[in-house]
Amino acid sequence: MLHPFRHLKTVTRHKWKVMVHCFRCGIPLRGLLHDMSKFSPEEFIAGMRYWQGSRSPNEKERELFGYSPAWMHHKGRNKHHFEYWTDVSIVTNQYEPVEMPLVYLKEMFCDRVAASKIYKGKNYTDDAALEYFLRTKVRDKMHERTAYVLEKWLRMLAEEGEAKTFAHIRGVNEKTWEAEKK
Repeated sequence: MLHPFRHLKTVTRHKWKVMVHCFRCGIPLRGLLHDMSKFSPEEFIAGMRYWQGSRSPNEKERELFGYSPAWMHHKGRNKHHFEYWTDVSIVTNQYEPVEMPLVYLKEMFCDRVAASKIYKGKNYTDDAALEYFLRTKVRDKMHERTAYVLEKWLRMLAEEGEAKTFAHIRGVNEKTWEAEKK
């Protein structure tokens, strides 16, 4: 059964929350442009088809087919996903994670927090995105410094709340970026 309006509502609520978070983190353009590919036929049709409301339609599609064509499309077009940042290493000649640029790492943080809010609903707490990050063990698939900073920000959110965390992230810029990774 198709759920076009439910999926549209979920996507637009998510985009809105990410946009608000991006504005708070000082990256308004990333907030405005966030996840535009979700409106492409490759992603939107799958989203309508596999919408459940409590988790990503990509997870259901993956269960059914062993992979998600919609996710493959999405991660290849959206630089705020760490999966986008892999390349063949000139040292090992293997695909390896590449450190994410600051602006996309900020957007990834905003995306993860917004997704937790959408899918957890009334059960959302400020530690939800950190719990998801730790439970899924994606840290091992990210560049070491990218994972370190993301976890640092997620822990700050869990322990100190949104106001302090978003203000901190907004203050991180290219000049202070190296210190953030230590």
